[in-house]
Amino acid sequence: MDRRDACTILQARSDRPLPVATPVRQSGRARLEELSALIVRHTAADGMHACELPRVTLIRSSRPTLPMPALYTPSLCLVTQGRKQAVLGGRLYDYDAARYLVVSVDLPVVGSVIEASMAAPYLCLQLHLDMGMLGELVLERFPVDRAAPPPAGLGIHEVTPALVDACARLVALLDTPEDIAALGPLIEREILYRLVTGPAAEMMRHIARSGGGLARVSRVISWIKAHYAEPFTIEALAAHAGMSESSLHAHFKSATMMSPLQYRAQLRLQEARRLMVAEGVEAAQAGFRVGYDSPSQFSREYRRLFGAPPAMDASRLRASGGEAGGIAGTRRTM
Repeated sequence: MDRRDACTILQARSDRPLPVATPVRQSGRARLEELSALIVRHTAADGMHACELPRVTLIRSSRPTLPMPALYTPSLCLVTQGRKQAVLGGRLYDYDAARYLVVSVDLPVVGSVIEASMAAPYLCLQLHLDMGMLGELVLERFPVDRAAPPPAGLGIHEVTPALVDACARLVALLDTPEDIAALGPLIEREILYRLVTGPAAEMMRHIARSGGGLARVSRVISWIKAHYAEPFTIEALAAHAGMSESSLHAHFKSATMMSPLQYRAQLRLQEARRLMVAEGVEAAQAGFRVGYDSPSQFSREYRRLFGAPPAMDASRLRASGGEAGGIAGTRRTM
C-alpha cells in the first residue's frame, strides 16, 4: 500500500522526545516512563501476559513483527514504548506513546509491531472494556441519547497525562496484589471516565448505548461469528438487528470499514489459516470447513488477503514458528 495514498493516521515516533515545555507534560512523560518500567517488570519475556488485574493484558515485543491478522475486541490499547500499525478496511493506523487505540466492536485487523528492539521493546497495556461499568458512566455523563450514525469501530486518540496516570496506578497494583480487589475497580472506573470525558468520548457513548446503531452492529457481528461458515442473506441479518437493509449496511460499514459479507470473508479466511497452521488441515479441506464451496474462490480470496496461496502461506508460517488467528484460536495482539 502506498502510504501517500492510504488514509493514514500518523503520530510522533517514540524516538522523538515528547514536548516537555510545561510541568504537566513533564509529569505525564515521567508517568509514562514509570508505566513502561512496570510493564517490563511484569513481563519476563516477549508475548501477551495475563495478570491478576481483571481484563488487563500486558504485551511486550523485542523486535518488529510481520503483519498478522487478528480479531481485535473492544479494548483500550495504550502503548508506552515502540510503535504498532494496524490495517482495517484498507485504512492504515499508526499508534505509539503519543496516541492510544480504542476498539468498540470485534474487528478483523491486520497488525504488526513496526518499532521495537531488545534495548527498547514494544510495550503495551491492553484493557478490555467492562461494558456494564462503561454504561453506568455514560448514563451519568450523557443522560440524553442523541441519535447519530456510529463512528468507526477503531479510533486513534491523543494520550492525556490523566489517562497515563490512572493506567500507571492500575498496573502498580501488581506490586501489591492484596490491594487489587479493593482499589482495582476504582482505578478501572477512573480510566473509563477519562475515556468517556476525553477525545474518545463520542465512541464511548456509542459503545455504551444498548439500543443504538453500534450496539445493533455488535449483535450482528456476534451472529456472524457464530454462523460464519453458513450461508446467510443481508435480509436475514437486518431482521436480526431490527433494522432496514440499507440502515444495517450503512451502520455496519461505518463501524467496521467493510460490508457484512466482507467481514464474514475475513473471519472465514482467518479461521482457515488457523486450521492449516495449528491443526495441519489441508488447504482444500480448510476452505470447505469454513464455508467455501469453490476451492478456486477460496484460494483467490486467501491470496488477496495473505499475499500467497493457502498451502504456501501455511507452510511458510509453520516454518517461521508464527501463529495464526481464527475464531477458535483468536490472537488479540494489540
